[in-house]
Amino acid sequence: MTDRDPALTLPLGPDALVIRRRYETAVLANDFLIGLWFTLGSLAFLSPTYESAGAWIFVMASVQYLVRPSIRLASNIHLQRLRRRQAPSAERS
Repeated sequence: MTDRDPALTLPLGPDALVIRRRYETAVLANDFLIGLWFTLGSLAFLSPTYESAGAWIFVMASVQYLVRPSIRLASNIHLQRLRRRQAPSAERS
C-alpha cells in the first residue's frame, strides 16, 4: 500500500497552507454573514412595517451566496499559480 499515484500527490509547502487558511477564513466569515442576513431578514418579516426591508435583506443574502464560489475560485487560482512557481524549483532539486 506504499504505492501512491503521483497524479494524486499534492506537495503543500508552508505558503500553500497559509494561503489555504486565509481563504478558508474568508469563506467562514462569508457564511457567518449570510446566516446573519437571513436571520435579520426573517426577523424583519415578523413585522408588516419591515417586510420590504426584510425582502431586500434576503436579496442581499442571496447575492452573497455568489461570494463563496468566488472565494473558492480565487483560492484555486492562487494555489495553482503558487504550484507553477514552485514546480521549476522542485524539478531542479
